[in-house]
Amino acid sequence: MSRPGACLGSHACCVANLTNSRLCISYFLKMKISKKTDYAFRALFTLVEHYGGDPIPIRELARRNDAPKRFLEHIMLDLKAKGWVDSVAGVRGGYVLAKKPEQISMGEVVRYFDGILAPIDCVSVSGYIRCTQEPVCRFRRVFLNARNYVTELMDSATLASVAQGAPVTGQEVFAPGFVGGEGI
Repeated sequence: MSRPGACLGSHACCVANLTNSRLCISYFLKMKISKKTDYAFRALFTLVEHYGGDPIPIRELARRNDAPKRFLEHIMLDLKAKGWVDSVAGVRGGYVLAKKPEQISMGEVVRYFDGILAPIDCVSVSGYIRCTQEPVCRFRRVFLNARNYVTELMDSATLASVAQGAPVTGQEVFAPGFVGGEGI
């Protein structure tokens, strides 16, 4: 671990230090999922749509979800190892959900592929790293609240409940009040 203030974008304690704070804050606030998680969700939701039906071949999963087949093969092996999907061998083989869609949460999937949901290490349970500024830090509470909100939202969002919703529209993404902020 480097000393506070010697930030290379890898320690939460550097967020509280004015030296390099802009770099650190932008590093820690990238609340984006990885491509691996993105493709895992795409495949899982395709399997939710066909839950109880015939297996879907990997080639078809890749085509429907605009995912590289080789990369998706590795992801499907991870999903199978976790017990979320099963594979069926043979000419009519492919993948099916191994669990009911109600039994898999988005939070579980994100944690499996991307790790913790906390935006900074000093509010993480599983990836906690003590920060020298904890006793005096005021903004840490905002990140704790964000962690709690995101965790609750992701853990309560099952594949079944999300699949019942409508896709997000461009109007929702670019709604007045949420545009104009840098990085939003």
